[in-house]
Amino acid sequence: MKVVKFGGSSLASGAQLDKVFHIVTSDPARKAVVVSAPGKRYAEDTKVTDLLIACAEQYLASGSAPELAEAVVERYALIANELQLGQSIIEKIRNDLFTLLEGDKSNPEQYLDAVKASGEDNNAKLIAAYFRYKGVKAEYVNPKDAGLFVTNEPGNAQVLPESYQNLYRLRERDGLIIFPGFFGFSKDGDVITFSRSGSDITGSILANGLQADLYENFTDVDAVYSVNPSFVENPKEISELTYREMRELSYAGFSVFHDEALIPAFRAGIPVQIKNTNNPSAEGTRVVSKRDNTNGPVVGIASDTGFCSIYISKYLMNREIGFGRRALHILEEHGLTYEHVPSGIDDMTIILRQGQMDAATERSVIKRIEEDLHADEVIVEHHLALIMVVGEAMRHNVGTTARAAKALSEAQVNIEMINQGSSEVSMMFGVKEAEERKAVQALYQEFFAGVLIS
Repeated sequence: MKVVKFGGSSLASGAQLDKVFHIVTSDPARKAVVVSAPGKRYAEDTKVTDLLIACAEQYLASGSAPELAEAVVERYALIANELQLGQSIIEKIRNDLFTLLEGDKSNPEQYLDAVKASGEDNNAKLIAAYFRYKGVKAEYVNPKDAGLFVTNEPGNAQVLPESYQNLYRLRERDGLIIFPGFFGFSKDGDVITFSRSGSDITGSILANGLQADLYENFTDVDAVYSVNPSFVENPKEISELTYREMRELSYAGFSVFHDEALIPAFRAGIPVQIKNTNNPSAEGTRVVSKRDNTNGPVVGIASDTGFCSIYISKYLMNREIGFGRRALHILEEHGLTYEHVPSGIDDMTIILRQGQMDAATERSVIKRIEEDLHADEVIVEHHLALIMVVGEAMRHNVGTTARAAKALSEAQVNIEMINQGSSEVSMMFGVKEAEERKAVQALYQEFFAGVLIS
């Protein structure tokens, strides 16, 4: 049995939805279909989710957003008309949307979540209607009715363990299950969304709950590539990855798969197959628990920008009990999360997302570290890029770090910091954002070779 999820670009038009229909019905093992909201039809287009967020914010501010609301309805209408579904489904979507928009706004966070989630919810209703129109037994299933319960954390829901047992009962239903992604329900009955791009998470949760044999995630690329295709021409496709490798690459900028989505599938030991809606015959990329490390030490190189570092130096830091804990506690008191903490005997560096720390917060953090920890030196470096070199086989290959460092040196890229995870699945290099492309290309040349894009 397979659970299959389609992303927004796969559902952006009637033509795309027809491709989805043929993919799903070509394999009787595909039992449950998880859907996103309609995505972009072309580069300059706006995703339905973004329209809904703007609509909700305007409703909260002024109590009305007729143009935005109609723009949302029009997106569904265009799809329905292209598929010759008639007006009844559009009227239902219109009524459901306006009822929601004009509903209770006493809790703005929850209101915004409910409006955002309607993109997936209404699309699932439309898609179920199309499958039935084509003569296939298909049923829209509401996450609340299915028992998908989550924590009451708007925009960052976490699935509650009881949900898996509830979802298992869906196996008893006849026909196809069309399930909206991106959200669940709190125990109080409120719609709560996962983090952005959370339909991947829903698909993984459903695969776990249904105890599927495979979770297929359809997107708009043939496979996961070993590097950003905008940096390297025709980069190597990755046929197989481990969960840990995919997690590292997703965290560091690979946008093909949501980095939290692997957890439910991983815990259930369910393989994940990433495939292309526009080229379903392509093999795609398979994510598994273990694989044969036959393709060299490195499987992929990923990068992301928008980081900063707080460098703290203090003589005999290593002998001071609780120093690291107190440093991180200062960040906690300022509401800051950190990403990495490479350290030496007399210094430590805290890497964090730059966007969460404004100038006033930065001054306060520096002052607290200087006064509370009596640090000899505190330096904040901005505009950093983190580059992850990932591969399970690195632990068995001597000299991988030396090769990477040599490649960066020859490309005249200055390494601001280096850190290797204890799992030895990845190593991280910090460089200036302006040197990100050059650094990634140098590393790709070293481990894969290819044609670079200037």
